[in-house]
Amino acid sequence: MSSKQSRTQSRTDKAGAPQKAARSAAGPAAGRPRRLTAAAALAALEGVALAAAGVFLLVMGVAGKPDSPQQAVTGGVTVLALAALPLTAARGLWQLRRWGRGPAVITQVMALPVAWTLISSGGALIAAGVVLALVAVAALVLLVNPTATEALGIDTRRG
Repeated sequence: MSSKQSRTQSRTDKAGAPQKAARSAAGPAAGRPRRLTAAAALAALEGVALAAAGVFLLVMGVAGKPDSPQQAVTGGVTVLALAALPLTAARGLWQLRRWGRGPAVITQVMALPVAWTLISSGGALIAAGVVLALVAVAALVLLVNPTATEALGIDTRRG
């Protein structure tokens, strides 16, 4: 660290914001709690899974013999577009951006009825529904944790 940087940091420390100075000097990883890292990883996992499903639907719509190729391609494109939400949320959470929490919570809330539908369908889909439900609930718990909200700069105490 150069002398100019250390002088700037010490002035910042005296101004009463030692955590922000340390976070900006070391990057976001230094101030990111493990719970927030786990929430970002779960959101990214969901986004990758949705993207893979979208690609699969597109390939099957083009190369396979669906009843309606147009419907299959539209479904694939829609699922690919939906994959953007959890991937964007994961990026925001990873970078400690306050806005990343909103799309992450929305993704988890949307995943719960999907999980219920999979569980209700029966067969092999029950396992997929249970896994999705567990991931969604775990991510929600991680996202509302006080450590995570504090790291994102969200003040839940009103007074």
